[in-house]
Amino acid sequence: MPKLKTKSGVKKRFKLTATGKIKHGVAGKRHRLISHNGKYIRQNRGTFVLSEADTKTVKAWAPYGLK
Repeated sequence: MPKLKTKSGVKKRFKLTATGKIKHGVAGKRHRLISHNGKYIRQNRGTFVLSEADTKTVKAWAPYGLK
């Protein structure tokens, strides 16, 4: 049986917490920030925890877990 491959985008974008939840960075914070107001930039600082529905999908893309 061949080994399953991990999607390379998942390796770069997600991290696993100690309790098994998945952290991710926030979209929309890389460029063109002048068009976003200050409240949007402040509220999207740091990382967020992925929702339960999306967590199942991301874990399927990383069959052997994330580092």
